Amino acid sequence: MGLSYRLQYITQTRRGAKIAILYQNDDLGKDFVNAFKGYLKEGFDDKVVASSYEVTEPTIDSHVVKLKASGAEAFLVAGTPKFAAQAIKKVDEIGWKPLFLINYVSSSVSSTIVPAGPEKAVGIVAATMIKDPNDKKWDDDPGVKWYREYFAKYLPGADISDSNYLFGTQQGQILEQVLKQCGDDLSRENVVKQSRNIRGLSLPTLIPGVTINTSAENSMAYTQLQLQRWNGSTWEQFGNVLSADGK
Repeated sequence: MGLSYRLQYITQTRRGAKIAILYQNDDLGKDFVNAFKGYLKEGFDDKVVASSYEVTEPTIDSHVVKLKASGAEAFLVAGTPKFAAQAIKKVDEIGWKPLFLINYVSSSVSSTIVPAGPEKAVGIVAATMIKDPNDKKWDDDPGVKWYREYFAKYLPGADISDSNYLFGTQQGQILEQVLKQCGDDLSRENVVKQSRNIRGLSLPTLIPGVTINTSAENSMAYTQLQLQRWNGSTWEQFGNVLSADGK
């Protein structure tokens, strides 16, 4: 979800630009490349230059240099925080000024932006559906306050910057909603039915306007997101909340 919006944003912002994709050589990265192929179809080879890296590589610097040399004006990193941070550093070091996007997995302030250097990430665009509890802009948000209290109670001493804890909490809340809807009927059939019948579920750590919605035709819990841009100290959300159905 959200892959096509990144491409639409690139094409609207840098019309006709060649796009460079640095992607992790696994399902995470390949999903992005395949989405671009599906969207651009026959035009993919002319408009996109892609380079894959292995998670065992100590650095992706050479990939970044090669992609800059391609003449690309837009750059998407589809990987994990360690390598996204490296890419941000290298792009700054070599003076490349592309329209720079990173994937949701790498948008954590503490895991990607801080290690890269907040000043080096200015202007980078990402998409999100959650409030990052490590971003000071949410310090006074009731939902984030609730999460911090919940985290301190059930995971004392754990690293709150690990977004897997937040994701796991949200998955637990979705399961709680499904079980509430099931009532006394906990048969497999009803659990599946209710899992595909969630309407407008709002969680405290989701971006305002983002809700969980499933149906018989859609089993994806997250079908909405919002674009955001790093301003040097925090992520600034912009535009409307986007939905997979285009509404």
